[in-house]
Amino acid sequence: MSSMIAVVNVTRSVVLATRATLALSGVARARGLLGRTGMDGGEGLIIRPCKGVHSFGMRFPIDVAYVNEAGAVVRVLAPLLPNRAGPVAWNASWLVELPEGVLQRSGTVPGDRLQAFYYR
Repeated sequence: MSSMIAVVNVTRSVVLATRATLALSGVARARGLLGRTGMDGGEGLIIRPCKGVHSFGMRFPIDVAYVNEAGAVVRVLAPLLPNRAGPVAWNASWLVELPEGVLQRSGTVPGDRLQAFYYR
């Protein structure tokens, strides 16, 4: 059985994703969610390292949380519509992309602390 990754807003005690995947290589970071038609509830994509994203070529809007090395959210982009460039956050070290609406429903705002957990 393979490990799964959950992304949790520990400040608000709310789960943002239960089935997140990692994009760590240059190829995986560049590909991101391209080619997909959407994201199901519970899905997420962690891009590390990363300071900014775009949605050129994407078919659906997403939410993006920019996170610094300490795990603090430094910027929220909700939603990032298709074929747009998101801002660069120089103080971010990783991002998490989520289905549209997750950040608003969870109340996630800059200053909240996110953590990724592996589980079986």
